[in-house]
Amino acid sequence: MVSPLDSEDLDRVIEMAWEDRTPFEAITYQFGLSEPEVIQIMRTHMKASSFRMWRKRVSGRRTKHAATSSADRFRASCHK
Repeated sequence: MVSPLDSEDLDRVIEMAWEDRTPFEAITYQFGLSEPEVIQIMRTHMKASSFRMWRKRVSGRRTKHAATSSADRFRASCHK
């Protein structure tokens, strides 16, 4: 179940999900939302065509998963 977010947090989650280099783990850390919960938020708050385009982009993308990404641009120094 997706926890209720205020509109500012919801906008930030969607923005982070769209960013190529922000891993789902960063969204989990900041908002406590799992990857399936983020996907559900995106499905609910986007047009169907935009959601399909987003899913196509992030599916299998290494940078959306911290464990497979060498990018550390959004990782806090205490989490390295």
